[in-house]
Amino acid sequence: KDGYQDTNRKFDYMICNPPYGVSWKKDEKYVKNESKEPDGRFSVGTPRTSDGQLLFLQHMISKMEPSGSRIGVVFNSSPLFTGDSGSGESQIRRWIIENDWLETIVKLPTNMFFNTSIPTFIWVVTNKKPNHRKGKIQLIKGDEFYRSINRNLGQKNRIISDEDVLKIVTTYKNFIENEFSKIYKNEHFGYTKIQIEQPLLKDGKPSLDKKGNIKPDPKLRDYEKVTLTESIEEYFQKEIKPHKDDSWVDLTKNKVGYEISFNKEFYVYENFRPTRNILEDIKNLNNEIQKDLMELS
Repeated sequence: KDGYQDTNRKFDYMICNPPYGVSWKKDEKYVKNESKEPDGRFSVGTPRTSDGQLLFLQHMISKMEPSGSRIGVVFNSSPLFTGDSGSGESQIRRWIIENDWLETIVKLPTNMFFNTSIPTFIWVVTNKKPNHRKGKIQLIKGDEFYRSINRNLGQKNRIISDEDVLKIVTTYKNFIENEFSKIYKNEHFGYTKIQIEQPLLKDGKPSLDKKGNIKPDPKLRDYEKVTLTESIEEYFQKEIKPHKDDSWVDLTKNKVGYEISFNKEFYVYENFRPTRNILEDIKNLNNEIQKDLMELS
C-alpha cells in the first residue's frame, strides 16, 4: 500500500529493487479497486498477479514531481516483454513509452545477487528528459562490465567495480551508438498485432453470412506483429498476400503493444563456417578415432 497516501508526497529521486516474480494475489482486490479510479496509480492497467514488479514502477511514477524526477529500478527480464498486446504489462509499457518517460535500460551482468543468477536490468525513468533524449530510448549492454570475485557468495560471484561503473555511466552520458549502446525512437518498440483471416469454404466456395460477407475460418486464423514504423497494408501485401492470396486483415481486431527484446537489438550476425571446413574437421576426427581403435586392438 501507499505509505505516503495521506501526505501525497512527491520525490525528486527514487530507487527500488522490487522482488521478482512475487505474487500480489492477496492485494488483488485493493489494487483492482484503485485501478478503476481515473487518477489511481494503476488506472492504465495491472500486470498478472504472479508478478508485481510493474506495480512498484507505477507506484513510483505516481510519486514523481511534476517539475522533474528520476527513477532507478532493478527488474528481471519479465517486465521487458511479458504480456501480449492489450495485456496489462503491454499497456503499462505503452503508457510509459508513449509518455516519453523511459530514458535508459542497462543490462547488468548475471550472478550479481546472492539468491539468483538470472539477468537483471536497470530501468531509468524520468519526466525531465533533456532535449537530445526526447522521443528516444537508450539501451546499454552493461553485462560485460564486471569483475569476478574469488569466492562465491551463494549465487553471487561477480561485482561491478568502480571502473565498470564509470564505463557504464560514460556510455550513458555520451549518448552515442557503439557495441555497448543502441539508441532507438520510442515507436521502435511498438507494434500492431493484426489478425489474418481466410475464408471458410463450403463445397470449395467461400461461405457467406446473412449480410453477404465472407465468413472467416477460425481454424485458419493467424496473427502477425507489424512495427509501428511500418505500414500495415504494405506489410500485408509484401509478407502475407503472396502466400495466402485469399486472406485479409480484420482491422477491427488490431491491437497495439509494446515490448523490448534486448538480445535482438544487440544481436550480431556471425557467418556460418564453410561446409568444406566442417567436412574436413569431421574427416580428421574420424581418422583420430580410427587410429585410437587400432592402438587399442
